[in-house]
Amino acid sequence: MDTTSLTAATIAGETEVNHAIATLVLAFGTDPVARWMYCEPDQYLLHVPRLFRALGTSSFAAGAAQRTSDGLGVALWLPPAVTGDDQSLEAVIAESIVKEKQADVGAMFERTERYRPTEPHWYLSLIGVEALHRNKGCGAALLEHGLRQCDRDHRPAYLWSSNPQNTSLYQRHGFEVVATIQVGSSPPIFPMLRHTR
Repeated sequence: MDTTSLTAATIAGETEVNHAIATLVLAFGTDPVARWMYCEPDQYLLHVPRLFRALGTSSFAAGAAQRTSDGLGVALWLPPAVTGDDQSLEAVIAESIVKEKQADVGAMFERTERYRPTEPHWYLSLIGVEALHRNKGCGAALLEHGLRQCDRDHRPAYLWSSNPQNTSLYQRHGFEVVATIQVGSSPPIFPMLRHTR
């Protein structure tokens, strides 16, 4: 695949939102944190679309969700001053996570918030590429597109990596690991910050 031809486009309309959620579900099928939250395949397929939709609501509404031109990659950003839909996210977690993991999942999300900048910043909530199309430049194209906006705004960017295999991609784009979080039986999670440019 010629990565120079990859561009990013804003996700608009319910059809594109549905496609974006499906792309993310495929992208996170082997993600350590997603599969820790939903160990059973049927539970993963049933609940992760709802979880990702809750995570993406504010991003879609703000026009800050992007897809690659081929639709194989998706990035959900929250611009400065835009907050996530915590009420919907908490409801999905309460309804779908097995009782013995709910406290750990809640604590995990709460701890990632501790490392978010207090100043206005861009937050990369989710980024994923369909599993069959990884390592072809989709993720890099999406990151570069979003980070150009951060640089235009002179704002930092924050994310947390749920998969240690992805941290090197983020580091190549200027993010630094600021902590390692592990709660109960959870896999490690890596909050990452990219300073203002």
